[in-house]
Amino acid sequence: MHIFRSLKYPNYRLFFTGQAISLIGTWMQRVAISWLVYRITGSAFLLGAVTFLSLIPSLFLSPFAGSLVDRYNKYRVLMFTQVALMLQAGILALMVWFQYYNILWIGALSLIQGIINSFDVNARQSLMIDLVDKKEDLPNAIALNSTVFNSARLIGPALAGIVLSTLGEELCFLVNFLSFIAVLVCLMLMKLEIKQEIKPKQNIWIDLEEGFQHVVSSRDIFPLILTMAASSLLIIPFITLLPVFAKDIFSGDATTFSWFESAAGLGALIGAIYMAKLTSKTDLNKVTIISGFILSFSVLALAISPSLITALIFTAFAGTGLMVQNSSINTYIQTHSHPDMRGRIISYYIMANQGILPLGSLLIGFLAHRWGTQTVVFIEGLAGLLITGGLLLHKKNQLQSRFHAIKMKLRQREKAAYYS
Repeated sequence: MHIFRSLKYPNYRLFFTGQAISLIGTWMQRVAISWLVYRITGSAFLLGAVTFLSLIPSLFLSPFAGSLVDRYNKYRVLMFTQVALMLQAGILALMVWFQYYNILWIGALSLIQGIINSFDVNARQSLMIDLVDKKEDLPNAIALNSTVFNSARLIGPALAGIVLSTLGEELCFLVNFLSFIAVLVCLMLMKLEIKQEIKPKQNIWIDLEEGFQHVVSSRDIFPLILTMAASSLLIIPFITLLPVFAKDIFSGDATTFSWFESAAGLGALIGAIYMAKLTSKTDLNKVTIISGFILSFSVLALAISPSLITALIFTAFAGTGLMVQNSSINTYIQTHSHPDMRGRIISYYIMANQGILPLGSLLIGFLAHRWGTQTVVFIEGLAGLLITGGLLLHKKNQLQSRFHAIKMKLRQREKAAYYS
């Protein structure tokens, strides 16, 4: 099947285009703000704290966001959040432009961004199924969305490295602010026919309870969400420490840091292309387990890398494993969720992915400050092996239980046939 088949749908094509432009600006700002925070503070802990503030709202607000998206028009929610994010980016750009380097204000604006993102990510993920006409093309659309995200992760940091070393941090923040124009224009050009959901009369807490019970009772979705949460807490935060690898361990500068971000982006792009080629018959649980082992071994190798080149190579492999693991879990959830529950189920995936990550970033940043960056990253790799091994064991036991149940049914039929 054609790798770009989802682009034949006009609405998805507009969504893809807007994201492609805006995400480059987003990654330029991410690199710039990480470098700015570490440059003005020299603290791995504060570096993790800023990431914590930008992501922690997802831990508490994602379930509410999922219920809101299930109740209201997803397109309008997305328009509102994109305008709000543009305003937040504009304020941050002005502050940096006038060189008002106040870590408290940077933290506050990161927190505001995290609050808005809690609703924005859920709206974007839930809207995806309305952008393609055929459900069988949804996995491809999700994979292509990951492709554009990781292409921007490759291009954005590379551009940020050039801009940071030549024109300064201010331009990175300005580019991000202006890039939101592309998203808003593309959204306004869409012609969507979204069925207006009937607003439920019950209290939103009942919605939350229904969503939670549905997730917990699912023998297939719940283990994947637990795996995602454990990875976000103990493995994925290695990304937060990349500035430390660039500046302290390998004695580099902003350009060196951009190489690490670009290496991770290149690996993730390769993973996204792989996901886009998969068919609906692919066993996504198997893909999740294999990519989890790739991520874990790569993080281990990064921790003990003797040179900058090997560190960049294993960062790229880690990016591949991370992207494939996240995308396969996301695709499985979206394709196995009931339409009335999709927003709420996706919200728990977002909570496990982005909500737990700030706790992990804060924890790993603190431990790196106490024990050293390479030691902590090595421990992260070991934790990844245990987490992925646990999922593998669970799936193995699940298959054995299903095989045993089928075997018992066949025996019962044979007995019934014998006595009849």
